[in-house]
Amino acid sequence: MAYLNENYLKLQSGYLFPEIARRVREFCENNPGAAKSLIRCGIGDVTEPLPQAAVQAMKRAVEELGVRETFRGYGPEQGYEFLRSKIAQTDYRQRGIEITDDEIFLSDGSKCDCGFILDILGQQNKIAITDPVYPVYVDTNVMAGHTGYISADGSYEGLLYLPCTARNDFVPEPPEEHIDVAYLCFPNNPTGAVASRKQLARWVDYAREHETLLLFDAAYEAYITDPDIPHSIYEIPGAFECAVEFRSFSKTGGFTGVRCGFTVMPKSVLAKTASGKKLPLHPLWHRRWSTKSNSVSYPVQRGAEALYSEAGRGQVRELIDHYLGNARILRDAAKSVGFTVHGGTNAPYIWVETRSGMTSWQTFDWMLQQLNVVITPGSGFGAKGEGFFRISAFNSRSNAEEVGERLRKAS
Repeated sequence: MAYLNENYLKLQSGYLFPEIARRVREFCENNPGAAKSLIRCGIGDVTEPLPQAAVQAMKRAVEELGVRETFRGYGPEQGYEFLRSKIAQTDYRQRGIEITDDEIFLSDGSKCDCGFILDILGQQNKIAITDPVYPVYVDTNVMAGHTGYISADGSYEGLLYLPCTARNDFVPEPPEEHIDVAYLCFPNNPTGAVASRKQLARWVDYAREHETLLLFDAAYEAYITDPDIPHSIYEIPGAFECAVEFRSFSKTGGFTGVRCGFTVMPKSVLAKTASGKKLPLHPLWHRRWSTKSNSVSYPVQRGAEALYSEAGRGQVRELIDHYLGNARILRDAAKSVGFTVHGGTNAPYIWVETRSGMTSWQTFDWMLQQLNVVITPGSGFGAKGEGFFRISAFNSRSNAEEVGERLRKAS
């Protein structure tokens, strides 16, 4: 009989979103009438149709595959040059950030890359994560054997948790102790917080001093409206030496079901062997992709490329404005009935403090039972998430307005 990976047995009994799905399913089975008016503001899945520029480009690409003269088989493991060059030029070089085309690696999403990056990192790294945190950062490290067992407070032995609270505007300071790898996500999921240039500079300075690798998740950078907030970690001097950046088309082009994202892996980022020899991560990341993947399908890459066209960029902006408009409606409604609200201005998530005496799961059940609205309990994102809940702005405008009305009536 084969042996299993016992690290999976360390995981909590249910991943956050499956547990939400279970509770919602039970509610719908027991309340079929109320289920018809259920509005989901929990999981961060988009709701609006794909930009037409991407749709038409994917149609053309599929037609190409139906003709012998334009048929394509396996593509480059790193992604087609036509898309990588668009990304490097538009997202980086036009903003004064010298990223080369071959430092872009296409994938089926930043969530996947945040886990895949562990393939090329050693077992002995001291890893820091923020708290609250996007659960994938934690769970993939548990699966890879980088942690001990779970503690009573929901934290895992072997990880360093960096508290994110209202007192520090949900942006952690670098720790006093040495760490080898740190996960940062801005704009943040779940809190909706953004990091200033000064705050990110402190992290880069720390990383250079301690030779720490920063894993920077910028999946929501397109939602930044404040001109003083950096969109990329590479806007900070010195970041090319210590940071890997993840991005996604999921929340910009609505590609949650289409699947496409990318990692920026500068050739100047180094890690060390057990003997202390320093080597670049770029060739290891390339080897990982060439061995384990055939990249993203040709039609999807053509669709992503179309998002950089003049029409595509306008359509993406409309999508982002739509979701930010929802966030404003939901923020205003929650504040009008006495909730303390964070986030939702440079991000599609609203981080709301629970009412006195209520836990985050109790608030989840109250919202579900009384308002027929699904939110995400903050405790699912870590110990410091207790006392909060997350409302997602990914929804139709009519649903966002209806949630606001239900909040006002219930209160």
